[in-house]
Amino acid sequence: MINVIVGASVMENNKRKNKNIIGSEAFPGILLLATTILALILANTPLDKFYNYILYDLKVGEEFNLHLFINDFLMAIFFLVVGCEIKRELIYGKLSSIKQASFPVIAAVGGMIVPALIFTLFNYSTAFEIGAGIPLSTDIAFAIGIFSILESRLNFSLKLFLLTLAVVDDLLSIIIIGVFYSSHIRVSGIIISLILTAILFSLKFFNKRNKLYPYIILGVALWAAVFYSGIHSTLSGVILAFSIPVLPEKDKEKDLSYKIQHKLEPFSNYVILPLFAFSNTGINLGGNLNLAKDYPLMIGIILGLVIGKPVGIVLFGYLGSLIGITNKPQDTSWYDVLEVSILAGIGFTMSLFISEIAFAGEEVELSVSKISVLIAAVISIIIASILTSIGEKVQHKN
Repeated sequence: MINVIVGASVMENNKRKNKNIIGSEAFPGILLLATTILALILANTPLDKFYNYILYDLKVGEEFNLHLFINDFLMAIFFLVVGCEIKRELIYGKLSSIKQASFPVIAAVGGMIVPALIFTLFNYSTAFEIGAGIPLSTDIAFAIGIFSILESRLNFSLKLFLLTLAVVDDLLSIIIIGVFYSSHIRVSGIIISLILTAILFSLKFFNKRNKLYPYIILGVALWAAVFYSGIHSTLSGVILAFSIPVLPEKDKEKDLSYKIQHKLEPFSNYVILPLFAFSNTGINLGGNLNLAKDYPLMIGIILGLVIGKPVGIVLFGYLGSLIGITNKPQDTSWYDVLEVSILAGIGFTMSLFISEIAFAGEEVELSVSKISVLIAAVISIIIASILTSIGEKVQHKN
């Protein structure tokens, strides 16, 4: 009887531990890592035929396959969730005033300019320069997941800084995608998209009962119009997010934006992002990679993410503080900021996403850029672990 009770108690404790792991902020990052490893295994074994067949060869029409569905439609939902978060931060949150927003915003800008310069330094006037947008972004889920794993060694107040930085990164990356990575523009599609956008932003004046379905119907129509226009269809998710009214915290039960964000966030973190990682990291490591020719692309991406991101973030943050236009978060040192800035080198989702757009149809260059993003993420995690370990030992000595 005692053994049964002890066994039941152990099982209950294991269930609680599993729930804690799954419910933790680290879990989305762990899930991304697991799906990436699975994709790499499948792509480098005899199972690669099934992997490619499911993602690319099963088509609806001439070109709409599972890979395109994930990258263009599901990722639009991901950007809808991110857009809702950005809008709330702009109106009521950490980005609602210049004083609150200036440090992570200035740091985020620096964390994009310096990697772009480093990449361009190695790839100027080459066929690879279109990839300058690859090392600019920070993966929200992965970076926050690694932060949560290293949380005991990091300054907890900088978690908000990293989240805000990543949100600003995503916003700027979305603009970059729209401006630099859209092709085959159809004017009729743009006109329809603009009309639908105007209707979406006017809807709050007519939608007195605060119903969600008009936004869903118009949002799907907008996605189709943007997709047809040649501008990358994920922008429709951001436009839809910004068209939905945001209410104060006290009225969040009526807030459609809040409901969308929190209902879709688990789907985004546990389904969309793992699917995206699975469908975009299946790189054949034994393929026709020509690093003698493509090494500038690899160096530009890796150095841009591993060196450029933290240097740009700390440098611009420090200069902003020096001339008095911003302030570093209280109770933090510049070493603390550096530790967290290293995690910004985990570009992953957005970097892979831009790689897919920049080198669409160029198998070798796409593989090189994806491998470079993965290498940069691993190096950034290792460096962050080393720096936090050193920082922890120094603090204990003091």
